[in-house]
Amino acid sequence: MSVVHSAPKFSSNEGVVDTLSKALGDHLVDATEANGEILLRVKRESIEDALRILRDDHAYQQLMEIAGADYPSRPERFEVVYMLLSLTKNHRIMVKCSTDEATPVPTVTTLWPNAGWLEREVFDMYGVLFDGNTDLRRILTDYGFEGHPFRKDFPLTGYVELRYSEEEKRVVYEPVELAQDLRQFDFMSPWEGADYVLPGDEKAEGEAK
Repeated sequence: MSVVHSAPKFSSNEGVVDTLSKALGDHLVDATEANGEILLRVKRESIEDALRILRDDHAYQQLMEIAGADYPSRPERFEVVYMLLSLTKNHRIMVKCSTDEATPVPTVTTLWPNAGWLEREVFDMYGVLFDGNTDLRRILTDYGFEGHPFRKDFPLTGYVELRYSEEEKRVVYEPVELAQDLRQFDFMSPWEGADYVLPGDEKAEGEAK
């Protein structure tokens, strides 16, 4: 008679940080808990091994998202963030690693097929390279697009955008046009604010009488 051991369910984060930290061992850089979320920072070269441990040994079966972040003042300016979900524990964690413009991050398409498109998005928006991804192409911008739009130093003007022209029946390129000037709005001002009555607005009280 075989005994099936199910993974324990976590009703809170108590003890989870210690358990996962011990499991990751030398792969781990640091582990923190903030605002009810667990964040595990791992070595870049260990990201595939670390995520495999979390998937196979601790039941974080689903890769929900891969996101990027840009901190230009850091030597390794980019962070790659992996959001994992355990269906059996009803629990989520975040795993991060960092890299620079030239150093690839190991792909995790070996663990989750959907990582292919997610890694392509981070590559497209930030320029992060993923070693082992066999289809690392742009996915949100045009194939001929230059630069990476989510980088903090990407200019807001001076580039072109494309759209389908109903008049010309083809895709056309045009200079980027911002819908409005970049400025701070005073939403309490009658000149810049909303065209409906704001609750508690003293100016509206006089009009209602």
